Amino acid sequence: MPEEIVGVGVAEYYVTHNPKVLASYGLGSCVAIALYDEAKRIGGLAHIMLPDSRAISRGGRAGRFADTAIRAMVEEMVRLGARRNRITARIAGGAQMFTIPGASNPANVPGPSPGMNIGERNVESTKKTLAELKIPLLGEDTGGNYGRTMFFDVSTGKITITSIRHGTREL
Repeated sequence: MPEEIVGVGVAEYYVTHNPKVLASYGLGSCVAIALYDEAKRIGGLAHIMLPDSRAISRGGRAGRFADTAIRAMVEEMVRLGARRNRITARIAGGAQMFTIPGASNPANVPGPSPGMNIGERNVESTKKTLAELKIPLLGEDTGGNYGRTMFFDVSTGKITITSIRHGTREL
């Protein structure tokens, strides 16, 4: 296992062809998405904070949103030598960590969403973008009401999910 661990923070993504472990710590409603071209051993990890860049007037960094982060990672992976038709995905996170009084009432929530449910919406948007780009989703550990951390070993493609309450599992 490579010794260097690269932390991918909230609203960031990182793409590499070097033998590194990419990690997204403390996933609650955020979604970590690992993209991988196994033949070339090129991978990327994004720590997605929000579902859709079109819902916000000021977009910000590409890594912030599911739709823009996935597209940006695919483009960067292709520049490094990956082939689009070989890229696969695995995701984790998208939990409902808190209950917010009044959040289910659309009048109390700005924007077009029918409620907060950010975790669920992040997962839905991630899957929608993957389907649009024809990237197969090979595994997921999403939902629930607990946090997770994702480790992605780019040299092997191994994904490990850890959680205080639910232990460790491979995706």
